[in-house]
Amino acid sequence: MRYALFILGMCWLLACSGPAEYDNSLIFRYNESAGITSLDPAFSRNQANIWAVNQLFNGLVQMDNDLRVQACIARSWSVSDSGTTYTFNLRKDVRFHDDACFSDQGQRQVRSGDFLYSFERLRSAELAAPGSWVFQKVKAFSAPDDTTFVIHLSEPFPPFLSLLSMKYCSVIPEEAVAYYGTNFREHPVGTGPFYFKIWVENEKLVMRRNEDYFETDSAGKRLPYLESVAVTFIPDKQSAFLEFVKGRLDLVSGIDASYKDELLTFSGELQPKYQDRFKVYRQPYLNTEYLAFLVDSSEGSSAQKILLNPKVRQAINYGFDRRKMMRYLRNNIGTPAEAGMIPKGLMAYDTSRIPGYSYQPEKAARLLEEAGLPRGNGLPEITLQTNPSYLDICEYIQGEVAALGIRLNVEVIPPSTLRQAIATSKVPFFRASWIGDYPDAENYLSLFYSENWTPNGPNYSHFKNATFDTWYRKAASETNDSLRIRLYQKMDSLVMAEAPVVPLYYDQVLRFYPLNIHGLQGNAMNLLDLKGVRKSGTL
Repeated sequence: MRYALFILGMCWLLACSGPAEYDNSLIFRYNESAGITSLDPAFSRNQANIWAVNQLFNGLVQMDNDLRVQACIARSWSVSDSGTTYTFNLRKDVRFHDDACFSDQGQRQVRSGDFLYSFERLRSAELAAPGSWVFQKVKAFSAPDDTTFVIHLSEPFPPFLSLLSMKYCSVIPEEAVAYYGTNFREHPVGTGPFYFKIWVENEKLVMRRNEDYFETDSAGKRLPYLESVAVTFIPDKQSAFLEFVKGRLDLVSGIDASYKDELLTFSGELQPKYQDRFKVYRQPYLNTEYLAFLVDSSEGSSAQKILLNPKVRQAINYGFDRRKMMRYLRNNIGTPAEAGMIPKGLMAYDTSRIPGYSYQPEKAARLLEEAGLPRGNGLPEITLQTNPSYLDICEYIQGEVAALGIRLNVEVIPPSTLRQAIATSKVPFFRASWIGDYPDAENYLSLFYSENWTPNGPNYSHFKNATFDTWYRKAASETNDSLRIRLYQKMDSLVMAEAPVVPLYYDQVLRFYPLNIHGLQGNAMNLLDLKGVRKSGTL
């Protein structure tokens, strides 16, 4: 029955689109191999959900391509001197999508009470939304009138505006949740540049142009330009890539090992045979890939005890060539992580201020000798646990450190099993990654704050340092950006000196698209924003 409804919906879409749309000149098509689990912004916890939700919903503020907070439904705002009260002044021309939930009204203007409802819903225990943590420092919300919305924090938190740009903080109408109930996840009603048309899970998602969208381009033309967005769900990435090459998709995001060398040279450039068909868009991505040690206990095997010695951890950091790893295993997609955990793309990233780890095998050998383990003598075999996607990188490190006498055993386990073992502190040495939830270095340094020990937070290594904790708390309330960034850099330097982690590389946003696509940009959060995209015709 659902498949039949999908076919009817697609026939309706094509029948109503007219010749220009039927030839795909106004339809943007992309594939989501991971699938989408919900179109409710309260559950937009992964990239697949976030990309779709971003086309359908808006919040108070939004992030531009340079990760600066810009106005959205809030036309302006102010922050009190104490840094604890945020007052937003709302636009009066924003309306929810036309939907049956509004009875005879068809559409309705967004009011401050809608944000009050949306935010209280997000943090309610009953909903149990994964994004509820965004408001952990909020004391209260208030809506004194229809165009004024106020947020009161329990303490200053400078990155708070950045948090409000997350899709969790989108505005939704109470009428839609009341009307659709639990089905709101599959029948969303928002304010975004596109409105929901049809979704058959694991088959197709179609979104249509919102004719009444409130944002315009620099010439005053109403956005978006596209008529519709069509999302497919082909699970096999190589099959999706072949669809892209055939001209049936308008975007490939990231790179998969199955077609990496087909599309890119070792230096990371587009292969010559594709240069007259496709463009490549790249920029830093707020994702740090790393290895981590469990450093809080002397209990366990002899290998685990050895990893409690910072000189051994430092030796592993110095013992492999990150630049060679990036060239031959990643086709230079990303930047070697030689400057700490704060990734390239954030203001606090500074190679001159944060001494990280470059390839220095002589220094690594000297550190092992200082640890009483000359040339690895007396060093037991160390097990590094990873998932299958990173086996090649871990085996490369295994081979590199073997020259120092470090015997590294790489154990591959399923991703879900590894995540559970990391969360319960069962793994002494493991591969991990951290994709920024919001564009502030505090997000990455929270991995080392002692009060964030798992399972209460993301401190998976159980790192603890009193000086670090003091700086972290001070930075959390520092409203001067320059002073706060300097504290971030000092914290990252301290972490590097103690070496509870082995930074591998800072990732990169990588998008391939046909030459007839224009205006497809992005930011270091890897957000897909289609409201300014044009298509000049079919290939």
